[in-house]
Amino acid sequence: MIPFRFVDRVKFIVERQLVKGAGFQLLVVGVFIGIISLVGGLLVIPLGTPFEDVGDAIWWAFLRLTDPGYLGDDVGNWQRFVSTILTVSGYVVFMGTLVAILTRWLIAKMTDLERGLTPVTLRNHIVVLGWTSQTLPLLGELLGSSGRMRRFLEKRETNRLRLVVLSEHASAAQVHELRDEPGIGRKSRQIILRAGAAIQPDALQRVACLDAAAVIVPSASHQAGSLVTSDVETVKALLSIAAQARHLGASLPFVIAEIQDVRKLPVIERAYPGEVEVVAGDATISRLMVQNILHPGLSEIYNELLTAGEGCEIYIRGGDALAGLSLGELASLRPQAIVLGILKRSGKAWMVRMPASSDTVIEAGDRVVMMARDYTETESDSKVPPLPVITRGEPASRAVSLSGGVHRILVLGWNRRVPSLIDEFSSYSQRRFEVDLVSVVPAKEREQEIDRYLGGQRDVICRHIEADYMVEGELRRVGPLNYDSIMLLSSDRLASGEEADARAMVGYLQLEDLLSEGDRRPQLIMELSDPDNQNLLMGHQSEMLISPMIISHVLAQVALRRELRVVLDELFTVGGAEVQFRDPQDYPLPASADFQVLEKTVAAEGEVALGIWRAQPDSLGRHLALSPPRDEYLDLNSADRLVVLCNA
Repeated sequence: MIPFRFVDRVKFIVERQLVKGAGFQLLVVGVFIGIISLVGGLLVIPLGTPFEDVGDAIWWAFLRLTDPGYLGDDVGNWQRFVSTILTVSGYVVFMGTLVAILTRWLIAKMTDLERGLTPVTLRNHIVVLGWTSQTLPLLGELLGSSGRMRRFLEKRETNRLRLVVLSEHASAAQVHELRDEPGIGRKSRQIILRAGAAIQPDALQRVACLDAAAVIVPSASHQAGSLVTSDVETVKALLSIAAQARHLGASLPFVIAEIQDVRKLPVIERAYPGEVEVVAGDATISRLMVQNILHPGLSEIYNELLTAGEGCEIYIRGGDALAGLSLGELASLRPQAIVLGILKRSGKAWMVRMPASSDTVIEAGDRVVMMARDYTETESDSKVPPLPVITRGEPASRAVSLSGGVHRILVLGWNRRVPSLIDEFSSYSQRRFEVDLVSVVPAKEREQEIDRYLGGQRDVICRHIEADYMVEGELRRVGPLNYDSIMLLSSDRLASGEEADARAMVGYLQLEDLLSEGDRRPQLIMELSDPDNQNLLMGHQSEMLISPMIISHVLAQVALRRELRVVLDELFTVGGAEVQFRDPQDYPLPASADFQVLEKTVAAEGEVALGIWRAQPDSLGRHLALSPPRDEYLDLNSADRLVVLCNA
């Protein structure tokens, strides 16, 4: 056995005291100050005068140690020498070490406060579990939804919105991000950050989930092949909330959970016995992309209806104040809004009727679906004269088919949504699709993921090509001009959305050079991950979808009005209601017609007129005009299209 030196033992004991925190560190420094004062006092005791006893000498040494101002009062060389040593020691031990300990302690406390480890003491607030690429637009949506938010707060008998965000690493940098976000800015004071992960029960208590009016669980991205996916974390968080409620005998909050794999829906419902709305993020984006393939130009409608900003949105109003009115009468009393349909209770679920006949009577428990530019336009306004009542019969199915033959699609890039995208193509059994997937990800790995998602059964022909679309020669060999549609996906395997979008945009510009060499241009759809990149490619000939913005909008609006999820599922899945483009020549429109005449003409077919899609864009590059003024003459040409809501 190796013997330990006495000095090593002392060092070890001192070290164990210092690591215990500021209190023990101050205690150690105090001991050192006492020892130095004792030694200094003993050194000057032999001088006698002016020291009457040992206590006076030690007190003299302590004063020299703590205050250099006494140094000039000393007499005699030895006393001055000892006093100088004590003064220098005071600079090092008393002032330097003491200030350092207090400063470090203060910084540590400030850091802990910035991390947000203190539990919030709020009720009827909204909790967002996770800081992801969707968090900032999600918070902006919640803070910007004035009308919906007012009704949301009224129902919960509170007058101020409070948002609590659980971030794994809460920091001052995130506070600056909130302040710099266009939709938040000064409203960042209404947002409280707390540190922790959604899978930690203590972190869920820190944000007071059980006292929240709504809990939103957005999906986070994980590395490919990770055993802990976002859906796993979501299920764990829901189990923890349910367990806390059982333990405390509290009621469960309303939860809006995003899942990546729609097949996990039964698992979510079993994990959480309370009220929950599940938004299938990957499936939602896949549905929008496939709908865009079926109806080119539809992305502009998505970007208006499903993102914040100017333009129209979908609103849902309760039937309590509207009971007894027919949909036709309601539409005449809301001249600035368009009535899309009605939701009626069917057990615990909602039965969607969009579009619905104008003579449908609204009952107290119904929900009315409208499209308007602002929430106030869906309310009664006695200053605006009512419109003539338009008669609309029961809608008839009038599907728009693709051109004959197989529709060939080229998918450039790979992300976790591709299997759900193939599944969505398969759901349109009356159509034939062939999909070629180009990516640097090994073909075997991609095939396994698709088979795992679809169970080995699919009606879509998939071919895998291992190539990098960033290399012009490899992209040229693929032959993009031979396809009907091209989809350029944002990768989820890069470190950030900015890097993924940079790769996608460079690939798009390279693709444009190849497409310019042909006479026939395929439809081009590009997916981006970072909302800040939306304006970088304005004016280019592609349709664009910003996935985080769309999902954030859906999560925020479902949190404020949960019936909206049923409406969106109806609009963007196969069958049922669909937004379609129609040729004006298909309707008996007069040569000079305004939007009110168009509404009446389209209603005769059991459909709802939503707006106009112009062949020539305006000065801002927009083709779409939803809900134009009803007295505005349309001045249609043969290339323009009508935007209608109909049955597929």
